[in-house]
Amino acid sequence: MENNGQKIIVTENVKKDYKEDDIVVRAVRGIDLTIKAGEFTAIVGPSGSGKTTFLNVISGLDMATDGKVWLHERLLSEMNEKELSDFRRDHIGFIFQAYNLIPVLTVEENIEYIMLLQGVPKKERHRRVIDILKEIGMEGMEKRYPPKISGGQQQRVAIARAMVSQPELILADEPTANLDQATGAELLGLMRELNRKTGMTFLFSTHDRMVMERADRVIRLKDGKVEKDERKSQH
Repeated sequence: MENNGQKIIVTENVKKDYKEDDIVVRAVRGIDLTIKAGEFTAIVGPSGSGKTTFLNVISGLDMATDGKVWLHERLLSEMNEKELSDFRRDHIGFIFQAYNLIPVLTVEENIEYIMLLQGVPKKERHRRVIDILKEIGMEGMEKRYPPKISGGQQQRVAIARAMVSQPELILADEPTANLDQATGAELLGLMRELNRKTGMTFLFSTHDRMVMERADRVIRLKDGKVEKDERKSQH
């Protein structure tokens, strides 16, 4: 994947309000942000700081109350539901805290699901699944079912599923929250390596120190606003 400093995400004064029992909750209060191709960025902050809401808004899973979001130079507010859903399918991989695997499908079927929706031929799907299972150290486990493998292995499958369709952007919401420290560190190392190898852009929402330490850029949110945006020098 060519990494030419292209802007993957641009947000302009993004705000998101919720109504809870007639009370307006201002979850995101005006965020301006640019994320470029190939970045490995963590959005951090305490619970209630707006991290997950912001991630949902930039992926089009939720609409901003105000402000603008561009993904790959497409303005999200100009897309209809179907266009948004196709756009997510083709450009964004999601990794969730709860893995979100389908228990009745095998590891291979879970990983190939997005490619199936994209119309990738069966042979090519199988080849990509086998390749990525090697990459994540789960070779030969394609016929297993999620309930029969460990949490760490399930999260590996979730990472494989997010990456196998080769999206430009991976959004990971607290991906290490349910894992022990050793497994979390191992998976972060894996994502870092895949980021370097493929040029895919990673954006994490997290309060895990390990993620912050490995990120190139740490954006701190407080009360729905950017409190600090720090870039580390490239090693």
